[in-house]
Amino acid sequence: MVFEVLQSAYYAYMEKYIYINNLIPEPVYHVFNILFFISLAVGAIVSLCYLFMTFNVIITKDEKIKQEEKINKKIKLPFVTIQIPTKNEIIALRCAKKCINFSYPNNRYEIIIGDDSTKENVSKKINKFVEKYKKKFKNIKVTIRPDKSGYKPGNLNYMLKYSKGEIIVLFDSDFAPGKDFLKRIVVPFKDKNVSGVQARWKFNNANKNIVTALGSTIGYTFHHVSLSFLKKQDVGFLCGSAEAVRKKDLVELGGWKHGSLTEDIEYSLRLHKKRKKIHYLPGLECYNETPSRPFDLYRQQMRWAYGVISAYKNHGKDILTSKVISGKQKLFTMMGSFGYILPVVLFLGIFLCGAIAFFTKPVAPIDWNNTFYEITRNLALTGGFLIASAFALVRAKKTKLIPKAFFSSFTIGLVTTFFVNKGIVKALFNRPMKWYLLKKSEKIS
Repeated sequence: MVFEVLQSAYYAYMEKYIYINNLIPEPVYHVFNILFFISLAVGAIVSLCYLFMTFNVIITKDEKIKQEEKINKKIKLPFVTIQIPTKNEIIALRCAKKCINFSYPNNRYEIIIGDDSTKENVSKKINKFVEKYKKKFKNIKVTIRPDKSGYKPGNLNYMLKYSKGEIIVLFDSDFAPGKDFLKRIVVPFKDKNVSGVQARWKFNNANKNIVTALGSTIGYTFHHVSLSFLKKQDVGFLCGSAEAVRKKDLVELGGWKHGSLTEDIEYSLRLHKKRKKIHYLPGLECYNETPSRPFDLYRQQMRWAYGVISAYKNHGKDILTSKVISGKQKLFTMMGSFGYILPVVLFLGIFLCGAIAFFTKPVAPIDWNNTFYEITRNLALTGGFLIASAFALVRAKKTKLIPKAFFSSFTIGLVTTFFVNKGIVKALFNRPMKWYLLKKSEKIS
């Protein structure tokens, strides 16, 4: 009985499908089929680039990492300001506690918590925390700005007014640096041409669910493949947290861009234009959280896509037409937006055009052998990112996460690419986007 009902429904569907299909002009199929294969070719090129970067990183020796550790003992320790911008996030107190316990002379650094909270109980807890720990570490204070516009960059610029350090170290509220973090991140600043230093991220909740599996895999791939590859080309980027910048250069360049959704990339491009160095420290790692709820991940990736594309819209032309930046440096600087080519190609090109081509194709019996061949071929041609991701997880000692990461890529990953494309389109057409606050842990121990 059930089989007969299902069979009847199937025949009814096919009858309507054939009727609608016959109404669609055949050239529509050919147009989208051509667009699909163009997208597939672009996807294959991007895939090869990821494979090339992965292979390049595999053969890289860690001599430079070891050298950075040796220099550490000889450097004169600068005075540092640690900035922790936060808004309604109790977890910022865990970050502050980690900073108080740095193995760095107490008289050589200060901590500023930039409290943008709109919840009075959160601000009370932050002030209570500061008063309690002032007995142990007197150089800690809270700044509360009357005008809370400009999102995180606005908060950072306000804290900058009260920062005494020659080096500024920034942490988002959910970051948990190790005791030797501060002593190690200031090492590259012995080179006067270095304006920024970025540490490597790792995630303390990667195994929680498929959302954190996908979010952490994206992060690990960026750090273990993209940034590691660019380091070999002497090109670096700031990531927004677990980073350090030279205050003098930041002030000279006008501070952080007010209202930017990715102030890190925007400032990185300004530094590249001025031929300033950003140094990546793959040997210095810092734990943080990746979003654990689907819509938090979607909004995070959408915001990042919007901010990165907006930054390249503003600075890309100046970089490409610069007479003082070499062709090689231009190429690798522009690679900072490289990761957003793949979602556009995969979603708008391969997935969307492929789906339209499939449903507008003249009705004919399904050739299952050919169908499986085409699916296998398409995955093989565009699988470079998955291979790079698997390599990154192995390097990050998260091998057991690979099955969950792959499953999440073909499920919520498809939804994520939709939101990434939404962010890109909004940026290209100058549509506004707000900063979404993500839910973070409230454990401060």
